[in-house]
Amino acid sequence: MKLGYQGEPGSYSHRATTELFADHASTGFETFVAAFEALETNAVDRLVLPIENSTTGSVLPVLDRLVPGGVSIVGEHHIEVQHSIMAVSGATLEGVLRVRSHPEALAQAEGYLTEKGWKLVVAHDTAGAVREVAETADPVEAALAPPWAADEHGLVVLANNVVDRDHNTTRFVVMAKGAQPVADDATKTTVAFTTSHTPGALALALTELGLRGANLTRIESRPAARAWRYRFFADMFHQPGAKGRDLVFDPPPSTMRDITILGTYRPSDAEKDARGTESS
Repeated sequence: MKLGYQGEPGSYSHRATTELFADHASTGFETFVAAFEALETNAVDRLVLPIENSTTGSVLPVLDRLVPGGVSIVGEHHIEVQHSIMAVSGATLEGVLRVRSHPEALAQAEGYLTEKGWKLVVAHDTAGAVREVAETADPVEAALAPPWAADEHGLVVLANNVVDRDHNTTRFVVMAKGAQPVADDATKTTVAFTTSHTPGALALALTELGLRGANLTRIESRPAARAWRYRFFADMFHQPGAKGRDLVFDPPPSTMRDITILGTYRPSDAEKDARGTESS
């Protein structure tokens, strides 16, 4: 099986991929667009991408490409994210002027970085930022990245646990091309839908989902194809398997339109522990 992720070896996405598929080789892509194209063209069979962070929320470049992407979410995985500041040997924390990282990582430590007064430089990936700092060999340059990424490029760690919230965790999803079979013990579904543009339409849709047994854990609105219209993305728990999912969506809820089932899959243990008992 061919696996893909966004970033370089040593990144959080690479780690998520190797934890999920330890016995398979994987390929990193510079951008989310390139990663999705690789799945679409069958260059990879599975794609592992971040979709949500407990500090900064949804990873919008991923969420926005799920519809109409012709992909299915087939699994998820959580990684606790504790960034480090690293630089070339001889550098000091007081001497740092610029910090490079992926924009999501920079946002997760925005308070700390702002307090230090450093200039923030966007890189396509956390591990890529480490490589760039090593190539500059300039002690005023630093990277915000996983602590394990320092050794590969000969950098030294100047500070650990550089995040604004101690619970900082990223949720990754595994995606496959096209519709996929539903496991008998799959109890989580991700869906996209719209509603009529009338008062109370969303409230009615959520009520109907609840009455059908769906336990919502997350909902987010994103711009749809038409200006000032919005598509809603929702995650929910339900009874196991395709039959459990169909109790919620067959027949289609009358209060929802343009329903796209983005995947029905087994929730991670971390997801069940953190949000499995929440109500809709």
